[in-house]
Amino acid sequence: MGRATPLYQQATDLLSAQIVSGEIPAGSLLQETRLASDLGISRAPARRTLALLAERGLLAKRPGRGYVVAAPPGRVQPGAAAHPVAARAPERPLVALAAWETILAEVESQIVARIPFGNWRLKEADLARHFAVSRTVARDVLGRLQQRGLVRKDERSHWFAPALTPDRIVDLYEMRALLEPVALAKAAPLIPAMEVSAVRARLIEALERDSAEIDGNLLDRLEADLHVGLLGYCPNREMIRSITHHQSLLIAHGFLYRWTRTMFDREPFLPEHFEIVDRLARGDGDGAARALGDHLRMSSDRAIARVAHVSGRFAAEPLPYLERISD
Repeated sequence: MGRATPLYQQATDLLSAQIVSGEIPAGSLLQETRLASDLGISRAPARRTLALLAERGLLAKRPGRGYVVAAPPGRVQPGAAAHPVAARAPERPLVALAAWETILAEVESQIVARIPFGNWRLKEADLARHFAVSRTVARDVLGRLQQRGLVRKDERSHWFAPALTPDRIVDLYEMRALLEPVALAKAAPLIPAMEVSAVRARLIEALERDSAEIDGNLLDRLEADLHVGLLGYCPNREMIRSITHHQSLLIAHGFLYRWTRTMFDREPFLPEHFEIVDRLARGDGDGAARALGDHLRMSSDRAIARVAHVSGRFAAEPLPYLERISD
């Protein structure tokens, strides 16, 4: 709460509006270096912006370098040449974050895309070199990922990201099932009714959609609504810090949902979340807490199945700062 919007998200929102309005027309070519220059940002958030817009279907990766703005349905122009364009700079400069925040999201996403496949060593010097930042900035990033439970230090003080093994998944969900219901019971009287209503409405909309229309980004948002947004009203900040540390799998869900959409006819957590939020809407905080505990206990086996599904079908691409550790 109260955190500045990440630079890549500010840029994503800006370009999304320009593309949807037609200010940046279909067939235009957007390139990382030029985008960074046009918006006055570094290449790391520019790269993240282009990737997010591609995930939303607004851009298509172009063979070679860059992205092409996708044509709206019914207006596809096969063979249309892609011309480099400039993004219109915002009326006010995008607010720069601390140096570590400019690369945190990308490093985090690269880690969560790999931990289903095994353990990974993180090389601090190579991380700094890859993003052209100082060792201090790289260390700050790793420290924050440690707080989120994604990375640890071994007995020789080397950074590593532990694999999402079945045993680790069970342990994480066991801790979450102990902590999150207590936090929700404490948060319930403090959550604004309008926020509960908004979360409930998003869940109803998702439940009414066809499964094929629900993408990983939406599922990730609905997970965060409950497990981050509503739980964030718990007044016990030590409890919230402990919960965050055990939510590394929640962070990884954005990646897992993208590749496991066909595993279920309908995403099973949606009705479970709805029961929890509906109880909150009716003023039944204790009932919502019990329903949350039930949801987390049922989610453990599903998470194990998702990781097994992904790890058996994909391979992780190498990165200079991530090295696979032998099992």
